[in-house]
Amino acid sequence: MWKFRMLLSATCFANAASLLVAQTPPEPSHSDVVKQIREEGLDRSKIMETISHLTDVHGPRLTGSAESKVAGDWTVEKLKEWGLQNAHLEQWGPFGRGWSLEGSSISLVEPTYSSLIAYPKAWSPSTPKTIRGEPIYLDVSTAADLDKYRGKLGKAIVLISPPRELKALFEAPAARQTTEQLLTLANADLNSQRQRGGPGGGPPTGRIPGAQAEGTPASGQPAPGAAAPPSTPAEQPPSQRPSGADTRTSFTLQADKWQLAYDEGAAVVLEPGRGDGGTVFVASATMPRIADGGRGSESGNPFSRGPRPWAVDAPEILPQAVLAAEHYNRIVRMIQRGAHPKLEIDIASKFYVEDQNTFNIVAEIPGSDLKDEIVMLGAHFDSWHSGTGATDNAVGCGVALEAVRILNAIGAKPRRTIRIGLWTGEEQGLLGSRAYVAEHFGKQNMPARGGFGGREGGGRFGGGGDGSRRPRATYELKPEHEKISAYFNLDNGTGKVRGVYLQGNEQVRSIFRTWLSPFADMGASTLTSSNTGGTDHLSFDGIGIPGFQFIQDPIEYDTRTHHSSMDTYERIQEEDVKQAAIIMATFVYQTSMRDEKLPRKPLDGEVVSPAASQPAAAAVPVLPAIPAVPTATVPN
Repeated sequence: MWKFRMLLSATCFANAASLLVAQTPPEPSHSDVVKQIREEGLDRSKIMETISHLTDVHGPRLTGSAESKVAGDWTVEKLKEWGLQNAHLEQWGPFGRGWSLEGSSISLVEPTYSSLIAYPKAWSPSTPKTIRGEPIYLDVSTAADLDKYRGKLGKAIVLISPPRELKALFEAPAARQTTEQLLTLANADLNSQRQRGGPGGGPPTGRIPGAQAEGTPASGQPAPGAAAPPSTPAEQPPSQRPSGADTRTSFTLQADKWQLAYDEGAAVVLEPGRGDGGTVFVASATMPRIADGGRGSESGNPFSRGPRPWAVDAPEILPQAVLAAEHYNRIVRMIQRGAHPKLEIDIASKFYVEDQNTFNIVAEIPGSDLKDEIVMLGAHFDSWHSGTGATDNAVGCGVALEAVRILNAIGAKPRRTIRIGLWTGEEQGLLGSRAYVAEHFGKQNMPARGGFGGREGGGRFGGGGDGSRRPRATYELKPEHEKISAYFNLDNGTGKVRGVYLQGNEQVRSIFRTWLSPFADMGASTLTSSNTGGTDHLSFDGIGIPGFQFIQDPIEYDTRTHHSSMDTYERIQEEDVKQAAIIMATFVYQTSMRDEKLPRKPLDGEVVSPAASQPAAAAVPVLPAIPAVPTATVPN
């Protein structure tokens, strides 16, 4: 009898499920428009021309720089030329002071002359004059070793890090997603966190970008824009990096070396870059460590939130630069062999303090019967300064720009308004997209950590030391929050689209499966419940708006181009970016044409009025907090 009842129940459930599927109308394919999108994107593409302008003519595009503003103005005019409406620069801020590099020369002048491959870090000040002298190499293995250098670093050229071991590259630095890797993604569970590092072998970058670090300590991620942690462990190849407690010890020692250079007033600090073969990875200046009183440390915590180099009230910064590892290693070896090398260094940079605001770029294709609702697509517009910001992220901007150009060129008539947003401040912590979301849609307030399961006590999702549950976030939402259907982002380099990260939103799987089906021949068919981090879709996902990043082939992203001096137009894969633009245009158009907005994940917290919101943890003013892993709702 029990078996019969179980069989009957199972049969009824299966029949009910079949009936539900049968009653669910199929997702419209709009195959005629998709065909037009594909033809326009392949046969009359403008994407390489657009990317060339953004890189060759208007790169780099460091947030707050004069160059970035010129690039923004060019982009607005191009959007107008293509027929988009309401194209403009939308201000946000305050960001802080801008910075531009106006000149740099770093050379070995004795015993022989050699021009060195080197790049000042962003927000490094100028040298007061050309500096010439014999460098001091801090050959330090323990904190006690620092004593032999005290009193010797004033006005000196300091080599702050040990030399890097470089090995021959027996594996290609470029790679595509393999069938096995895509299958792993497709089978990933809801709580998987996809790092941005790919099979090319580079370090993972699935994080909210900080000031300088290319990696993070085991204890957690650095706060966005925090004082740059010491970079040596992260700049080493994966096989050479310390881990666990050794990582913390190495970072702490490196921070102590930097602090000694600051305390004694070094003239210039040099360090070896990640990369080899002349490729140098460069971000922003390393700041002095400040005392934060945390964890009983009177001298400060090297992983804590610290001053930002772009802050108007930032402490004085030492001139500093990153050298190609081969050239840095040579100088260290010369010192060790008693050759007494002399260097000549001249850095010229400029700060912009008059206007502390910066901008996002916004434009629209107006909708029709659902024009009050919107679909958004975008990418971050800013870049670092040693290259021209091609794969990070003129590619994403070029794909988004090409997508709206294609839709306008074929005369598409979306039901919802399609809005493009290109963000600045992404490299400093998703600041531009977060500001936009806060202004238009709302913000998330994360509860203060004190006693509620922060790093000192609880687990990831709660539980203080007394077993109490960590308070959940609160959300202050604006009317526009209900008007947006989704946001689509591209920011993982030049590789072709292979599918979509669902960010734990399983309700869109069958919808996206239909939309991807015309592109199986282009290599795009994978859907994964896995999340990916470190870019602007998190700003939307963090307050409950469906936000998605596309799965991409890594190509050379982490091994050669991401934040590097070789992030240039030549690294762009033309057929890949054409494919990406076609797929983005299709997803945006399909989203605009649905009867209903895309389904949403439930918010993990309470929607409140502004007056009722809890005090938020320290964050950049006026910007919404972004959770480290904005995934599924925490179970009760």
